[in-house]
Amino acid sequence: MSWYKPSDVGFATRKKLADLGLGARLFFRLISLMVPTFRRFGLVRDQMHFLGNYSLAIIAVSGLFVGFVFGLQGYYTLQRYGSSSALGLLVTLTLVRELGPVVTALLFAGRAGTSLTAEIGLMKAGEQISVMEMMAVDPVQRILAPRFWAGVITMPLLAAVFSAMGIIGGWVVGVLMIGVDGGSFWSQIQEGVDVWKDLGNGVLKSIVFGFTVTFIALLQGFEAQATPEGVASATTRTVVMASLSVLGLDFILTAMMFTI
Repeated sequence: MSWYKPSDVGFATRKKLADLGLGARLFFRLISLMVPTFRRFGLVRDQMHFLGNYSLAIIAVSGLFVGFVFGLQGYYTLQRYGSSSALGLLVTLTLVRELGPVVTALLFAGRAGTSLTAEIGLMKAGEQISVMEMMAVDPVQRILAPRFWAGVITMPLLAAVFSAMGIIGGWVVGVLMIGVDGGSFWSQIQEGVDVWKDLGNGVLKSIVFGFTVTFIALLQGFEAQATPEGVASATTRTVVMASLSVLGLDFILTAMMFTI
């Protein structure tokens, strides 16, 4: 494509608009299939096991080590101002509000998103989707919708595991290794963390990220070229687009939560 040729620029613009329209149609189609999908909950359950159980190890270990790091960094920062007893509150609010949903979404995009894209792309390359259409089976309802809603449900659960392991990691470093008082560590968390403003915002973020990452993964796999190179490039696009979308949406949601 040559940018100095108006015809090429117009073709590229029309193609991008067509891609956006196709993505919007697929998204609203998946939303409309919520009730029929949950009527066959066995399909959703299997995908929740595939997406959640196989991602649990990396989420839990990552959350634990993030808690270790925040325990160390937070203690030596708060010690300068004589507020080391607020270590638990600092670690908890940082994880629940921000790092828990964001890092979980990035790990989810790298672990589960790529596997979804590769699975759908290989099914398309193997003409399994075409065969389903010839058999009058809707591939969107049978293949995409269970994976979509399983990802939306799994994402908040994984974010909760990440935040819980991070708090445990901060407690291990702060209380067991450094010597912060354990009573003040937990009492600061109980007094300073609000269920709706803090936990609610984190849950809302994780749900939005679940919609975003899962939909991008399914869209890239469903529209991938039916070749090995097409599936590989679709997998790469999934990670890049999902990561950038998560970071951008995180800024928008954070700004809205502090202003509303």
